[in-house]
Amino acid sequence: MPTISVDKYELFKELGRNYTTEEFDELCFEFGIELDEDTENEERPIVDGKQEAPQLKIEIPANRYDLLCFEGISLALNVFLGRKPSPNYRLVPPASGELQKLIVKEDTTKIRPYVSGAILRNITFDEARYESFIALQDKLHQNLARQRTLVSIGTHDLDTIKGPFTYEALPPKDIKFIPLNQTKELNGEELMAFYEKDKHLGKYLHIIRDSPVYPVIYDSNRTVCSLPPIINGDHSKIKLSTKNVFIEITALDKTKLEIVNKIMVTMFSQYVAEPFTVEPIEIISEHNGESRQTPDLSPRTTQAEVSYINQCCDLKLTPTEISNLLTKMAYRAKPSASSPDLIDVDVPPTRADVLHQADIMEDVAIAYGFNELPRSFPSKSGTIAQPLPINKLTDILRFEAAMAGWSEVLPLILCSHDENFAWLNRKDDGNTAVKLSNPKTLEFQIVRTSLLPGLLKTIRENKHHAVPMKIFEVSDVAFKDLSLERKSRNERHFAAAWYGKTSGFEVVHGLLDRLMAMLRSAFITKEEGLQNQAAADAQYWIEELDEPTYFPGHAASIHIRINGKEHVIGAFGILHPTVLEKYELKYPVSTLEMNIEPFL
Repeated sequence: MPTISVDKYELFKELGRNYTTEEFDELCFEFGIELDEDTENEERPIVDGKQEAPQLKIEIPANRYDLLCFEGISLALNVFLGRKPSPNYRLVPPASGELQKLIVKEDTTKIRPYVSGAILRNITFDEARYESFIALQDKLHQNLARQRTLVSIGTHDLDTIKGPFTYEALPPKDIKFIPLNQTKELNGEELMAFYEKDKHLGKYLHIIRDSPVYPVIYDSNRTVCSLPPIINGDHSKIKLSTKNVFIEITALDKTKLEIVNKIMVTMFSQYVAEPFTVEPIEIISEHNGESRQTPDLSPRTTQAEVSYINQCCDLKLTPTEISNLLTKMAYRAKPSASSPDLIDVDVPPTRADVLHQADIMEDVAIAYGFNELPRSFPSKSGTIAQPLPINKLTDILRFEAAMAGWSEVLPLILCSHDENFAWLNRKDDGNTAVKLSNPKTLEFQIVRTSLLPGLLKTIRENKHHAVPMKIFEVSDVAFKDLSLERKSRNERHFAAAWYGKTSGFEVVHGLLDRLMAMLRSAFITKEEGLQNQAAADAQYWIEELDEPTYFPGHAASIHIRINGKEHVIGAFGILHPTVLEKYELKYPVSTLEMNIEPFL
């Protein structure tokens, strides 16, 4: 988790009192962060002839981007302590009434397609604020932006440049400017050579170096503002005297782009002449339909269930009490008019980590006090861990197969398209497998729809071992399912493979019978199943199967009837010789694969 260093006494000044190390450690615990170190009594470095002020090193959750700077921590703690209200972030138009424009050219789709921005108007910097402003950019670059690969931030003195701005992608030789804190003009290729051994910027050059075009942002006078994600131009660099800050952010990921924009402006909008106000800019991007006004600081409206929160925390809070607790965590909340079990919650723009009512429940628990939550046992709390039914069933099957002398294997869930289809003599209809859009190798093209490729590859890589081999796996496969929000679904399968000098068909069949007996599913013939369709007990039977994966006449499908409903759950048989040839296996292989979810 990230660790943030803040000036100890400046933070205490913001919080309105001095704390002992123990008291502040307790406050951090109550808020859900952790005091890692207090340097008060340690030897501190000398900076510009002065000893560095005592620092508090605070460890924060990796998803709390709003706590990555002094401003975010001090504001959040003040709201938590009730000293300050939750800020009302607002967009305000410029005095002229006309928004600054950032025009996006189509060629940027070749390198870094998304851009956003904002303006902090009439901001007041001092040395500490300026350093915090730079440090937050660096923290976001390292954390959320993944070393600038996904997102990069450029900040400029707006009074030194003139809009409208353009975001373009040009050949390296056509981009010429003086980089930040330099005196010599360089083009794109010269810049790469110049910074190649720079310990700070050298590690970012690979992001765009091999591209035929580099992203660049110009003002209306064709002055280069920045060459993202590498460096800004020296012409528009920020100083302590800067009053108007133009922020431009480029990205490969649209969601992270807007998160970074919101964090940057909300954290430092408290220093503008009218606190917590931000001047938006207009993005004009007609080629991809991304024209819009940024940033959007409106809170996200959602709902949380009172019963869910109370169950998880083992409490009996009223909707009003929960709403008051959420106010301590910078939400705006009130009992819903539509249902007594719902709370209407406005999530502030700083809280990109809030994705589900579970996140809201966690903040209610923090505001109530972790140490104050009931500790009775056995607890009614929904947070007491217990296995999911499917995992419990998986463990039972795993134990039974191991007791029968089979060895468990754990292959990868990704495989190649051919391994999953062509090598098993199966055809892909295009609507079954979840495919990766940018696979790194041919071995990892799709999410498997069968456990058999993993078992067969395991045997192939262990052919030097003694035969027979008896291996099994109980794990998930995945299928496309456009009816679901995530457009896919998982399915838990059991699979086993016998590899030996004989076919082993009867051994695999015996394993099936053992597992079905353990699952309390009685074997019947197909005719018996037709005659007794209303039977309440679980029953199963097998039918001959003609499938190219298996040797003709040596395969069967597995049918079960549970609570009067019939399911075809899988198949077993001797694999076809062409399948063995593809997997480079010289002895016969018999396999079993079935879906275990109908037994839940």
